[in-house]
Amino acid sequence: MKNSLFLYLFIIALLMNIFTYKYFTTKTESELKSMSSSLKKTKDSLTSLSNKLEDSNYFSLDHNDRAQNYLNQNDLPAFEDKVKQSLLAFNDDPAGNKYIDQPKMGEQKFIINKIKILNHRWIIADYSNGSLWGEVLLKYFINEDETISFEIMNSYLYSLDLN
Repeated sequence: MKNSLFLYLFIIALLMNIFTYKYFTTKTESELKSMSSSLKKTKDSLTSLSNKLEDSNYFSLDHNDRAQNYLNQNDLPAFEDKVKQSLLAFNDDPAGNKYIDQPKMGEQKFIINKIKILNHRWIIADYSNGSLWGEVLLKYFINEDETISFEIMNSYLYSLDLN
């Protein structure tokens, strides 16, 4: 009887091992399939975001070889920083930045918040006074003494819609 008991226990243990092995192999395969599909979705979304970023950067100095050749700059990030700092320096004026084309309205002055250099000649900037905001398109020029001058091309102040 002792031998038959060990035989039954051995058969039960063997069956449990077979079922456990089968369960974990199918579970692993299932997890690999789901991870593979999620990895494919992640790659697709990454490609999509990369394409959107490329499209949004189409109008930028970083991606415009002709503008870079025109400027003949060796250190493009330093040049962009110099242009941005030159424009942002006008924010310190008590009347506000003079290249916004908007007079001071109320207590707050208009200042430039964000700047994007589009090419070797144009800049688009976002400005606000805390409650009103707008955008301005500027021309910039590099003078012979390496200073930068600006000229307003167009400016737009968004109206307040309090619906």
